[in-house]
Amino acid sequence: MDVEVDHYVILGLPSGEEGAKLSDKEISKAYRSKALELHPDKRLDDPNAHSNFQKLKTSYEILKDEKARKLFDNLLRVKRVKLQQQSKQNFKRQKLRSDLEERERAAFAPDVTTKAQDEEETIARKLKEEIARIRAMHSKKATSAAPSFKKETTVRGKESTDGGQSGVDKEKVLKVSWEKLGENYSAQKLKELLERFGGVEDVVIKSSKKRGSALVVMASKDAAVAATRSVCGSLTNPLLVLPLQNSATTAFSSTPTFVEPDAPKLSNLVGAGYHGFEDSVLKKLQKWLVDSASGEVGKGGAVSDACFASS
Repeated sequence: MDVEVDHYVILGLPSGEEGAKLSDKEISKAYRSKALELHPDKRLDDPNAHSNFQKLKTSYEILKDEKARKLFDNLLRVKRVKLQQQSKQNFKRQKLRSDLEERERAAFAPDVTTKAQDEEETIARKLKEEIARIRAMHSKKATSAAPSFKKETTVRGKESTDGGQSGVDKEKVLKVSWEKLGENYSAQKLKELLERFGGVEDVVIKSSKKRGSALVVMASKDAAVAATRSVCGSLTNPLLVLPLQNSATTAFSSTPTFVEPDAPKLSNLVGAGYHGFEDSVLKKLQKWLVDSASGEVGKGGAVSDACFASS
C-alpha cells in the first residue's frame, strides 16, 4: 500500500500527534462506524465501493497492530518535521529573496547624497546666471544714464553761469533801499521807475519790517551810472539808489563815495556798515526833498513817482 496514505484520515480520525494518542477502542469504534458507511451492499451504484472498503480494512489492520501503528506514527512524525523544516526553509528563502530584492532596489535606486549634490550644483549654477544677468542689466542702465546725467550737469552749469549770481557784472547792479514809512515798492514798480535810465534785466526785493531794499540788474553799465546819479520814487518815501560796486568812472557828487572792501554777491545784501550809510543818506535826502518841494506841497500838490537828477 502507498506510504503516503494517512490511515487515521481513512478511518475518519484526527492524524498527527492527536492520532498517536488514540486508544485501540477508539480506533475500533471509528472503524465500525466507517465500515457501515462504506460497505459495498450499501453502495451498489458506486463502482469503487469494494476498493474503498478494502482500503478501510487495511488501514484498520495497520492501526490495530501495535508495531505497525508505531512505525506509522514515526513516519507521520518524520513527515511533520520535514514539513516544518521545509516551511522554515521556505520562510528563510522568501526572506532572503525579499532582502535581495530590497538590496537590488537600493543599489539601483538614485543615491540621496548624489541627488542632493546634483540639485545643489544646479541651483548654484542658476543663481550665478541670475547674478550675471542682474549685473549686466545694472551696467547697461548705468551706461545709458551716464550721457543724460552729463547733459543735465552741463545745462545746470550753463544756468549757473548765465542766470546765476556769479556771472553778473556787478557794475551793472544797483542797491536800491527805502524806508517803510509811506508807499512801499514792488519789483514791477521799481522796474518801471528805473527803466527811464535804461533797460532793467532783473529786480530782486528783500525787505525787513522797517526798511525795504532791492538789487536791480541794469542792462548796461551806463544805465546803472545814470540811475545812480538820480533819486526816484515818492517824495515822502524816496528811493536811495547806490551802485553795488563802483566803477572807475562812477561819481556821486552829493554824497561820499562808499566802496565795500569785498564786493558782495548778488544774493547777499550789503552789510551793517552800508546800512548805516544808507540811513544817513536817506534822512538827508528826505529832508532835502521835502524842503525843495515844500512850495508845491504847500499848494496842495504832491509829487509821486518822480526822478530827480542829483547836482
